[in-house]
Amino acid sequence: MQILVIPCDGIGPEIIEASMNALSIVREKSGVTIQFDYEEAGFVSLEKYDTTLRPEVLEKARTYDGIILGPQSHADYPSPEKGGKNISAAFRTHLDLYANVRPARTRPFLPSNLKAGKAMDLVIMREATEGFYPDRNMARGWAELMPSPDMALSFRKITRHCSNRIARRAFELAMKRRKKVTAIHKSNSFHMTDGLFLECVYEVALDFPEVAVDDLLVDASTAHLVRHPERFDVVLATNLYGDIISDLASELSGSLGLAGSIMASDDQCCAQAQHGSAPDIADQDKANPVSMILSIGMMMKWLGDYHKRAELYEIGTRLEEGVDTVLADPKLRTADLGGPLGCADFGKAVSAAVSS
Repeated sequence: MQILVIPCDGIGPEIIEASMNALSIVREKSGVTIQFDYEEAGFVSLEKYDTTLRPEVLEKARTYDGIILGPQSHADYPSPEKGGKNISAAFRTHLDLYANVRPARTRPFLPSNLKAGKAMDLVIMREATEGFYPDRNMARGWAELMPSPDMALSFRKITRHCSNRIARRAFELAMKRRKKVTAIHKSNSFHMTDGLFLECVYEVALDFPEVAVDDLLVDASTAHLVRHPERFDVVLATNLYGDIISDLASELSGSLGLAGSIMASDDQCCAQAQHGSAPDIADQDKANPVSMILSIGMMMKWLGDYHKRAELYEIGTRLEEGVDTVLADPKLRTADLGGPLGCADFGKAVSAAVSS
């Protein structure tokens, strides 16, 4: 088993280090052989190589079973022409990591941003290789243009192929959970694009008669997430809608910093924290590594399922359980959760929990 680790920008190196310490302990206790290799991307790469992502790093990543990708400061990169490549987009499109899986759940021992008495336990299945993202909609060039200084246009691409496969992943996941899929769309306005997406969802649903399926307009879905989060199990969405509602769901469940995330193709998985690089607190030991640890746990579970190796799945389970064990103690939480610990000490606490 080979895993490539790329810390990237901002708090990336800190949360990666805290996460890798916990992962290494669980790996040693399990007896599983995993090789970890490190590469550079982001501002470190830009300074050394005049690009945030070298082509050889992307090609190298193809050869690994798993990838651990730290957060990136995309908004602060120079233009693509000056080396500021969008790293996440490059990984998603070039490695075909089309399934962005983002769980959001409340914990009884942590405060949430939901109404009193409300709970949430859902997973958002987001298509990540097309949709309203101009850097992944054209075989060549960019899907935004300005015919004049006073006019800007953007093109959206929705394909049957991508809609079918993300829908299938959503229904497969629902079969392991509470057997319900809710498709998010805006077909009353986007008749053709969201219409095609919905058509594919209901076609795939025929292969999963045990799974209940419904659909919601994206604006209505935000209201339901706030008022009735318990109605959701697996939420299936195109790229932009999934990006937006996953942040909303995670923040409602407690914090964006508590939400894991993976990007997966049919044969490869990448762990990536759901939050950004937080450059304003970088190198200050203030970061919360929970999202990164949980993302790595999700990746290990995915690898366990894919390779049919229970010991890999167990590593992911132990990481998740270790995080919850630590979060249950108010004295062991990071400052953003009202606790006294910094990133490093929180990582040590999780390491201690998984070693017991």
